[in-house]
Amino acid sequence: MTELLTAAQMRAIEQAAIDSGEVTGLELMERAGRGVVEAVFEEWPELAKSAHRAVVLCGPGNNGGDGFVVARLLKEWGWDVDVFLYGNPDKLPPDAKANYERWRALGEVDAIDNLSIPVGPSGASVVFDALFGTGLTRPLENLESVCFDLADFVDLTRDGTEPTGSTFRTPLPKVVSIDIPSGFCADSGRFLGHKSGAASLNEAHLTVVFHQRKVGNMLDLCSQCCGKIAVASIGLEGSPQPSGRGEGPSSRIDCAPSARRGGRGLPSVPPGETVKLIDAPNISVLKHDGHKYAHGHALILSGGPGKTGAARLAARGALRIGAGLVTIGSPLSALSEVAAQVTAIMCRPLDGAPGLAEMLEDDRLNALCLGPGMGLGADTQHLVLAALAAKRGTVLDADALTRFERNSDVLFDALHENVVLTPHAGEFERLFPDIAEKLDAPATAGPAYSKVDATREAAARAGCTILFKGPDTVVADPSGRCAINSSAYDRAAPWLATAGSGDVLAGFITGLLARGFAPMQAAETAAWLHTECALAFGPGLIAEDLPEQLPIVFEALLT
Repeated sequence: MTELLTAAQMRAIEQAAIDSGEVTGLELMERAGRGVVEAVFEEWPELAKSAHRAVVLCGPGNNGGDGFVVARLLKEWGWDVDVFLYGNPDKLPPDAKANYERWRALGEVDAIDNLSIPVGPSGASVVFDALFGTGLTRPLENLESVCFDLADFVDLTRDGTEPTGSTFRTPLPKVVSIDIPSGFCADSGRFLGHKSGAASLNEAHLTVVFHQRKVGNMLDLCSQCCGKIAVASIGLEGSPQPSGRGEGPSSRIDCAPSARRGGRGLPSVPPGETVKLIDAPNISVLKHDGHKYAHGHALILSGGPGKTGAARLAARGALRIGAGLVTIGSPLSALSEVAAQVTAIMCRPLDGAPGLAEMLEDDRLNALCLGPGMGLGADTQHLVLAALAAKRGTVLDADALTRFERNSDVLFDALHENVVLTPHAGEFERLFPDIAEKLDAPATAGPAYSKVDATREAAARAGCTILFKGPDTVVADPSGRCAINSSAYDRAAPWLATAGSGDVLAGFITGLLARGFAPMQAAETAAWLHTECALAFGPGLIAEDLPEQLPIVFEALLT
């Protein structure tokens, strides 16, 4: 997996490199600007073949300094470049001021209030957003018109349409953000300011990040606004290897001299403070020989008549992902309904919590899944508590979570380290209302409270692994270990928003627990495979299709 950084962690890495004498801040800024230009030329090679026009929007900090470097390098390449500054040039930080002066030797700087983005035959090919980067800690002020102008251009170029009454028929500018689209918190991915403006702000076609992706690039609205992410190496120690299959929507640009790499004494991040991006898992462990019981036996509990579909989806997911045996335990009244719909999956009647306790006397049943379709009656609570008392690997989803909305302490007292909870936002709020309230509060200052913070806090309280579902699924355990499964850009799978897809995910996790995966590993692996199965099928997906895509995904991973 690839490590993600917070803004503070990135600042510490840069400062340590500067303090070590390996590099100056001015040199890092030069490398950053060069990385942006190289990323643009790699993404759109036609732009490197002839002169074009660019608009560079520079802010009052070092992100603006990166923008001045970009402007100068493009000017030296033969481009026409228009530069607009938000702020007072006399108040720029020293390195940004130096690059402002270098640019002023080549071209003019206009105030952001006079922004005009030219279109037409001689219009801008690229607009660079260098207003605010990872250091932003306050809402944007007086920049709404700039942001909405950029959003309008992005909307047009994304769908290939023109505004009503438009008279131009030439390509509109590409929008490139430097490190992060302006206005977003680099730690949370949340827009700093009023929620009403967030969805319209600064969607980029390309975001060029330095050294490593930031946590905020992969979370919340920001993950939907970054477009493609290119990682530019600026010669700092610990730069990740080039992206491979499954590392998410990114490419890697190396713009630092190899002789300058490898600063001494750069800080490392403690494991409990790291956040990682989930990428393609190593599934070779699933190939181990053995009889079916060596591959585990998963038990999925079902609801009553007319409510068995969710359990059957989970069971199919557990079987497909590699559990040696899968049994559905259902009320006697629903047993014939279940039996009529399954073949390789076994069925057993289950008479409430006493019946479950008796069934679990068989030690070969090593993974349990409760919740999908079970209903919200008292029996559900009794069954959950009986399952937890057995101390097996257990997935609690859907009704098994909602049933404890009014008595969550009863659930928390029974949970143990072998449990995975898989709430969506509504279920998370029912179990952790105070945490959800913090997450839903407007982000008015950075670093803002994030989905990572919320999931870690919930995992610590519950004493087990939490998989907080969404396009930016976050997995955390009580130790603070945390990972994100991003479904953005080329991993976007909006068709996962279909009835039963969460039941299949619960089954995937249960099947991996049966195979002996640790809870955190099972949740991470299942989340990644869940998205890949959706991508393998594409639009028109229904939940039943997800398990059937696993052989295709596994084959791709093994070749």
